Amino acid sequence: MDDLKLGTVEARFADIIWQHEPLTSRELVELCGRELDWKKSTTYTVLKRLCEKGIFQNENGTVTSRMTKAEYASAQSEKFVTDIFGGSLPAFLVAFTRRKKLSEADLAEIQEMIRQMRKE
Repeated sequence: MDDLKLGTVEARFADIIWQHEPLTSRELVELCGRELDWKKSTTYTVLKRLCEKGIFQNENGTVTSRMTKAEYASAQSEKFVTDIFGGSLPAFLVAFTRRKKLSEADLAEIQEMIRQMRKE
């Protein structure tokens, strides 16, 4: 699952699946025809590629996610912090807050997250 990055069109395709799953591959072809103006072959090609990435699966003609949209976003965020900041969350936060100050609500939410993590 190293290469989870989705292009713009792949992301729209993924959203279709996440919004409608579980769905049959036929339903997916129909949705992609309407929403993306794709032919059946394009839908199956992109589905196969995203199945190979481990994001979705097509079992007996039923398409479902192997990774929720939230799990996908978490994996992307983790990869970004790893690639850009050497895996250091504090380094990311320093860079982030140089241009955007955190509100009191943001700080309270982060403090609560830290408190919860210390309990675990």
